Amino acid sequence: MGNEHRLLTLALCLVLGGVLIAAVLGAWRAVGPHAGAADGRPVASDYVDIREVPRVPAAAPASGSEGSTGSMVVDCGRNEERHYNEDNLVVSPGLPGGAHHTHAYVGNLSTDALSTEASLDAAATSCAGGDRSTYYWPVLRRPDRPGTRPHEDSAGHGNVGEIVPEASVRVEFRGNPVSKVVPMPRFLRGMTGDAVAYTAGSEADVRARWGCSGSPDRATTRYPRCPAGERVTRTLVFPSCWNGLDTVGVTHRSHLLFTAANGVCPKDTFPVPELRVWLAYDIPPGLNVALDSFPEQRHSPKTDHAMFVNAMTDRQMASVVDCLNKGRACRT
Repeated sequence: MGNEHRLLTLALCLVLGGVLIAAVLGAWRAVGPHAGAADGRPVASDYVDIREVPRVPAAAPASGSEGSTGSMVVDCGRNEERHYNEDNLVVSPGLPGGAHHTHAYVGNLSTDALSTEASLDAAATSCAGGDRSTYYWPVLRRPDRPGTRPHEDSAGHGNVGEIVPEASVRVEFRGNPVSKVVPMPRFLRGMTGDAVAYTAGSEADVRARWGCSGSPDRATTRYPRCPAGERVTRTLVFPSCWNGLDTVGVTHRSHLLFTAANGVCPKDTFPVPELRVWLAYDIPPGLNVALDSFPEQRHSPKTDHAMFVNAMTDRQMASVVDCLNKGRACRT
């Protein structure tokens, strides 16, 4: 009888302890940095008036005599074709729906999870100069409006609402400030940003910057509130130091690294053209927008990211490298 009483007491303590832990965790979530985000939507602290963001003077590394100071703009439109899907060829190849959120694309018009080098090489493209590379990023939505078009309600996981189309897209390659660049290999895959930054415990891979078209000297990792007449912008800069061996990295990052602040590539890597993607949107002042994300990431603006697969021909890439290394401003 005594043993039964002790076992009953132990069981009650375990139950009460579990209830107490659940209550503490619930309270922590309620008062945490994203308090009120129980429905998964962004909260007030995710937004900032761009006028409250400190000005940061442009501080590009000084170019040395061996630098490659040119630029090449690749005109790929702004996704007028409405190419969307929930795939991620770079991170989850062969897995349809593997992104769990919707991506928007420019460039190669066939890109999905099942794309191969051969299929990319044979597909049509939105790029005026014939570049068959694929460039893509998570869509931006208006949660206040229900989605009525394809891919506006197919992602699930809380990614709902009308997709905000890009008002402009700029795809540009730049050189390296202290060195000439070498060609990217065909079908090199790259990514920038951190799709799990909300739960990562570190912001080391947070790369995307948000801003307003009228304040190019202000950048933030929060959703910006822009004055009337200005566009919300996203800037996505990719790593540009290739290990010289692989087109795909084990972690999707290890083969392609960022330069140091002075523009120098890490040891045993080689400078390749630096890809930059600028996106701009017409957002009414005061409107809350939300970036598509994994469900546990709660649409945090810090989770912004982008991917690309280089499908330029060797001749097209050689033209990019020549433009950058000779310091010209080119467009294709």
